[in-house]
Amino acid sequence: MTLAACSIPKRSDTNNAADTKNAVGDKLEYFADWPSIKSKIPQDDKTEQAIRDIVNLMTLEEKVGQMIQPNLTQVTPAEAKQYKLGSLLNGGGAWPNKNKRSSAKDWVAEADKYWLALDDAYKGQSFRIPFMWATDAVHGHNNVFGATVFPHNIGLGAANDPKLIYRIGQATAKEVAATGLDWTFAPTVAAPRSYRWGRVYEGYSEDPEIIFNYAGKMVEGLQGDSAGLKTDKQVISTVKHWVGDGGTKYGKDRGATYATEEQLINLHATGYFSGLKAGAQVVMSSFNSWHNDLNYAPVDGKKYNKKIHGSKYLITDVLKEKMGFDGIVVTDWNGQSEISGCSAANCPAAVNAGNDVIMVTANKDWKAFYKNVIDQVNTGVIPMDRIDDAVTRILRVKKRAGLWEKPKPSLRSLAAKQNVLGAPEHRKLAREAVRKSLVLLKHQDNVLPLKATQKIYLAGSAADSLEKQTGGWTLTWQGKDNSIDDFPGASTMKSALTKQIGAEHIITDISKADSDTVALIAIGEEPYAEFTGDIKDHQTLGFADLKTAYAKDLKAIRDAKALGMKVVTVFFSGRPMYINEEINLSDAVIAAWLPGTEAGGITDVLYRVNNHDFTGRLAYSWPNTKCSTAINRQPNNIPNYVTPRFEQSIDGEHKPLFPYGYGLSYGAINQNQDLNSLILDDRNYGCRQKSTAAAELPLEVFGKASGGEFQLRISGAKNNWQAIPVPAEANPVDQGEVSVTPINYKGQYDAASVKFAGGKGAQVYVQYENEKGQDNLAYLKADATLQFDIRMIEQPDQPLQLAQHCVYPCRAGFEINKHLPKVSQSWKTIKLPLKCFAANGMNFAAMNTPLLFFTKGKAAFDLGNIRLVPRRVDAAKEALSCSVLGGK
Repeated sequence: MTLAACSIPKRSDTNNAADTKNAVGDKLEYFADWPSIKSKIPQDDKTEQAIRDIVNLMTLEEKVGQMIQPNLTQVTPAEAKQYKLGSLLNGGGAWPNKNKRSSAKDWVAEADKYWLALDDAYKGQSFRIPFMWATDAVHGHNNVFGATVFPHNIGLGAANDPKLIYRIGQATAKEVAATGLDWTFAPTVAAPRSYRWGRVYEGYSEDPEIIFNYAGKMVEGLQGDSAGLKTDKQVISTVKHWVGDGGTKYGKDRGATYATEEQLINLHATGYFSGLKAGAQVVMSSFNSWHNDLNYAPVDGKKYNKKIHGSKYLITDVLKEKMGFDGIVVTDWNGQSEISGCSAANCPAAVNAGNDVIMVTANKDWKAFYKNVIDQVNTGVIPMDRIDDAVTRILRVKKRAGLWEKPKPSLRSLAAKQNVLGAPEHRKLAREAVRKSLVLLKHQDNVLPLKATQKIYLAGSAADSLEKQTGGWTLTWQGKDNSIDDFPGASTMKSALTKQIGAEHIITDISKADSDTVALIAIGEEPYAEFTGDIKDHQTLGFADLKTAYAKDLKAIRDAKALGMKVVTVFFSGRPMYINEEINLSDAVIAAWLPGTEAGGITDVLYRVNNHDFTGRLAYSWPNTKCSTAINRQPNNIPNYVTPRFEQSIDGEHKPLFPYGYGLSYGAINQNQDLNSLILDDRNYGCRQKSTAAAELPLEVFGKASGGEFQLRISGAKNNWQAIPVPAEANPVDQGEVSVTPINYKGQYDAASVKFAGGKGAQVYVQYENEKGQDNLAYLKADATLQFDIRMIEQPDQPLQLAQHCVYPCRAGFEINKHLPKVSQSWKTIKLPLKCFAANGMNFAAMNTPLLFFTKGKAAFDLGNIRLVPRRVDAAKEALSCSVLGGK
């Protein structure tokens, strides 16, 4: 089956939105089965023979080395040489010399070390195999200091401009090449169907239409054609994550996708059809599982009802054989560990399923995986043919990328040219992308465009925040712990506005504003990435309800409106959210998504510079209630589409407040609804709960499923008890008496290795970002237990206190020494009834610290999966009793 080429239908618009004139590309047709795709980068006999010749000369050890991909921080050049590794990656938060502000020269120097090590590894042999380095350049070369940061995909989807995507791909490729790297894990071609998913912003649209037209263009921009890929100005592209990652039940990251095979093909896989046709050389496996069912039937053991990392059907039978993909299939970060019966260090099922490059990130794990695969081939668990297939594909991609002909990274044409990173022409392109991605949701009384002579009251948490503009996957994995100084030359809303109208026209003190002042309120989500960004069961899509800081943004709008000001609200977010009150109180509302570093693109349109208008149109439907979590447009290319139950909100299906394709332009007014009197949803409990009387679902406060307002911190006498946050990255923090290193447990950096060194007293604790606390009486009413997983490394030599706090000195706690497990490699779950803390003085109506460990002595342990669990979820019969703990 081939892909037809004709113009794609324009998105419907019933709200005076301008035509989507940039929407051009291949028509998205219906596929009755997985299509056979003819790549624009075909095989050639000469190259194939050269590959066979090399494979025939390789030892088993050399072949397995090609299949192993560690993280930069977990492999030295000497180790890469010893094991003859084929590639490495740098995960979020991994930089040369552990320096976030490493220059292009630093990156190239680091790349040289590995290139030279592998070149030397083959000295004296009749063949050599070049090394390659992969990175997550997903919205520009976002892991590198000084790079251009483009809008995240959710904003680019609103632009509906495939030609723009192609140009962004070209610019990104140049910046990646300037750092000496060869390969990017982009583009993401997911179709996010639930706004609870923390990776919604990585998808271009909820609908396959835009994804289909974008994927191929981004691949072409990054890679070029067959000749372009061989140059040193293009990079290897990856379409990810195969397949269905955006369709999980309740938007749970790494969860279960319930869809018919027809839906998997026509909704979730369309980006692969255009991306592979354009010549994408790599496909990344997805963390989710697939259930060929719409109604949550139990897993029945069929070949497709398993984690996709272990699905031979989807990886080999479908992708490689039916679709004809001849490039590399790479796993995601330790994705093999989530297959039943596997660990990060041992998983023949992942290899046998058809994964070619295995991303085994930790040093001890990749070395063990290497040894285990060799043993498993020798014992027949993994067929030798499977290894040869993997290595053939790896060498094929390296040949197509011209890696044998390219010199070491420092000798390439763009190498270490710092002026390529953040080049003026790339920043200009990013600014254009920002302009085109803005969606005007509300406009009344001709408040826009703003006039250069008007006084502007600038407020809101996002007014001067590059973190809120850039989002996750920016310098750090979660996009946190960054400052303005980390983005040289970048513009925030404040700096862009100052450049546009001058500081003399900007007011930041509301007492100096009056009714003639226009309020520009920039609000938005704090940055997040995978699984930490998921909206949890106890939460809703209500923006102002998610965090105390977000409620302050709503107050800023209320305060400005109360003074009689016209209010223009600019909303930065990684997903559509419930903001009905914010809309009611505003005269204009702009969805700015996660625009990146070029906020000048926003002021260009607000002030109509060079007649720039609002041309962005929603690529996602906009919710009308707090639990309108999955109100997606039904795909036009699937006849008789049946909505899976998980795509319906907890209250049943809603019509969206703003439909897919909606967006206003200057001169247009909203004629179909009153946006000053939207009904407000007063729900004050989570979307998967039925009431607030007693908690019904666990409250995850630290671990793989945690999120919201919780933060792991340390402090002690040595630093005067000042809180030191523990970042969600690999980098340790050390207070002097206590140190914490993030580690992998059930997910990426979802646990903490804690070490108390002894002294006058120190503590490690999980606390609400709002230190005043929150009302968690519902968990006490639910007879819940505090539960945490622990692995002992060194028993405490002095009393170790386990406590909960309700704004110090309000607290309750117990000495926990005799209840700790023995030193072991195994984890143990400890459970303590909340009623025991309440009996000792804990006030759950003002809980601000769900768990705290304190000691003056020495101790070491790993800690993870901290949660409050209602009795209806876990009776916790093995929980420690209050009498044993010392309570009443």
